[in-house]
Amino acid sequence: MPIITRKKLVYPIRSTLRTYLTQYNREHNLPIQYADLLRYDNSAALFDKRNRDTLWETVYYPASEANEMLSALKQIYAILKADGDMSVTGHLTIDRVDLCCYGNTSPFRVRVRNLVNDNFDYFYIKNADASRIYGLELEHILSPNRISYLTSGQTLIEEHIAGIPGDMFFEQRMSEEGMNPVRLCKEFVKFNERCFVRLLGDMHSSNFVIDVTPDFDEVYYRIRAIDFDQQSYEGRKSVYMPQYYRQNQPIIDLGTTVLTPESVRQYQIEERSLMAGRLRVEQTRIGDLMAAMRFDLIAPEENVVQLIDSLNRHYGVRSFDGCRTMGDIVWRSLELVTMH
Repeated sequence: MPIITRKKLVYPIRSTLRTYLTQYNREHNLPIQYADLLRYDNSAALFDKRNRDTLWETVYYPASEANEMLSALKQIYAILKADGDMSVTGHLTIDRVDLCCYGNTSPFRVRVRNLVNDNFDYFYIKNADASRIYGLELEHILSPNRISYLTSGQTLIEEHIAGIPGDMFFEQRMSEEGMNPVRLCKEFVKFNERCFVRLLGDMHSSNFVIDVTPDFDEVYYRIRAIDFDQQSYEGRKSVYMPQYYRQNQPIIDLGTTVLTPESVRQYQIEERSLMAGRLRVEQTRIGDLMAAMRFDLIAPEENVVQLIDSLNRHYGVRSFDGCRTMGDIVWRSLELVTMH
């Protein structure tokens, strides 16, 4: 079972990555930065509907700057969702700002409320971490999911990814009538394959959501990563394979009863084929991203050396030997996808 025992280092956005972000319209001038949100003067623990501590704190700002802060947050939401068109925010209000004290980047979560129909939406403001940004971009390019995020200096803005948290789904929804176990387990196999190929780690059940879509008399599932901090950082191969996390055991146990080894192999090949197709379509963009990532420092050297050895043994090759950075390893892993 993979256990991450040390807190990951946070790596700043360097010039090559900044050039990429600017080129692909991710970099914007924002009215406030992450550091500005730290100027709160009070906070209170946030509890869920079942009166359990969420480990988030709702923060409150001094009256002298609260209006300016909330106005800036609405402007950021408009940039994220409507290319800066403020006309969409006339009926919106910033309902709450929460701080997660245990996360690597101590993110703020902003809740936006529609005054007309009382509907809610969220977005996140974080300390920018280059590893996470590479993870977001790889998700956008290689997965069936589109990712909306912005950067500004060393600040990162992310949209909320909707879905049922994996741990909650395993606890409350696995035994529901109408749940399609084959489709669910098939999606987990494909999710596991995507994570391993692009080297996204720490995908235990708290770090992904399950999007459930009813369709006539069937139900479709999609598993989506929501935490990209551990993008190609650790040196152990098992960290990048969700199948080995104890928290994911309910779906692993289910999969052993409803899927055959032949089916699992089929779904793995299908997902690699889909990724290869996305790589061909996004050839220019992935090339520009890798041009930045392959020369960026986003992991300790000992982790790079350890992962090279692990992947050489896993694939039965020596082609990872020429890699010098985590970006090189990811690039080589993606090349193997296109070769098969």
